[in-house]
Amino acid sequence: MGWDFETEPDFQRKLDWVDDFVRREVEPLDLVLGDPYDKDEPRARALLRPLQEQVRAAALWACHLEPALGGQGYGQVKLALLNEILGRSRWAPSVFGCQAPDSGNAEILARYGTEGQKRVYLQPLLDGEISSCYSMTEPQAGSDPSLFTTRAVRDGHEWVITGEKWFASNARYSTFFLVMAVTRPEVPTRERMSMFIVPAGTPGLTILRNTGVGGEGAHGSTHGYLRYDGVRVPADHLLGGEGQGFSIAQARLGGGRIHHAMRTIARVRQAFDLMLERANSRQVSRGTLGSQQLTREKIADSWIQMEQFRLLVLRTAWLIDKHQDYELVRKDIAAVKAAMPQVLSDVVRRSMHLHGSLGVSNEMPFAALLMSAEVMALVDGPTEVHQMTLAKELLAKAPRVEGLWPSAHLPTLRAAAEEHVARRLDLAAAAL
Repeated sequence: MGWDFETEPDFQRKLDWVDDFVRREVEPLDLVLGDPYDKDEPRARALLRPLQEQVRAAALWACHLEPALGGQGYGQVKLALLNEILGRSRWAPSVFGCQAPDSGNAEILARYGTEGQKRVYLQPLLDGEISSCYSMTEPQAGSDPSLFTTRAVRDGHEWVITGEKWFASNARYSTFFLVMAVTRPEVPTRERMSMFIVPAGTPGLTILRNTGVGGEGAHGSTHGYLRYDGVRVPADHLLGGEGQGFSIAQARLGGGRIHHAMRTIARVRQAFDLMLERANSRQVSRGTLGSQQLTREKIADSWIQMEQFRLLVLRTAWLIDKHQDYELVRKDIAAVKAAMPQVLSDVVRRSMHLHGSLGVSNEMPFAALLMSAEVMALVDGPTEVHQMTLAKELLAKAPRVEGLWPSAHLPTLRAAAEEHVARRLDLAAAAL
């Protein structure tokens, strides 16, 4: 019976190294450096390269990728245990070569790209030399592909892309964009779209504005509102085949959703640890905050939520490793995605309140953590969509009852039980 809650010793030693390395060398970068996706910032480049070399030497670089691409080929369970450490720092994914959306874009290029596309775009991305953008959602449609209107039309040896895209991550720093566009509007949604590589600076590609999240200022805003106005790319910039855009996106998003959850565990734990620290340290009129009944209830509820969510994520990661098919684990991924923002929001809010006015100030991380919970409720599909997916899959496999009464109707069950017992008694009497 294969059932275990322990990490193998060799990998645990790697995790211990990562935990110490991130705490000593990487977390300080969060306080003094700018955006991890800005590859042209001299101070960041000078600091980042030596750290990345240490990660490579420890055989922990780009662990989500296959060894042929310079990674370790880790399964989702190992990635989950690793990412719940890396999620503590916004710079850690870049130091370890697994930052989103670059990690997902690299997987797409590795799976669907031609040798030429891999040479020009994938290798520099894997080496951490450039940033990329995933350009899918649209202002009038959000992430609903059935409502996408951005078109790509073949014109000789080129594709011509026209339309607008919304909330394109890291657009201002990206060297290239992966763009979903409708190429066959007359067919069903799953076969309607294709995916293209569009290099930054291509004529007709304009960043209308960069949109911030929460309290981000103009400098920190990196989610682009893009216009493709007759953008021309060579025919060989199509990824996969025409009409494969939806399936390519689904393959990318399945992994992305579970990886978001892995990193979210780190944020939940950060807020929880600060809650414990505050409860033990803050004096009130009758002892510490931690001696008060309501505080202890907040701590208990938070720990339960955090550990329940962590186990759900690890179980889902295990199922992905087992089946090697995101579609078979769709229900579980939807459950993780739906639970994630609520757990983060609940724990952060409790910890914030224990810190009083300091908690809502910009001298503590809670406001940013609370906003990240709201972001997690929207990225890779809103919570409500995943709730519908989960419920739909559960209902499809649930039984139906014929007749008037539910299966737990006590009078019906009691009558059946009486008949069963009577038969047993008759058999017992006949045996005497």
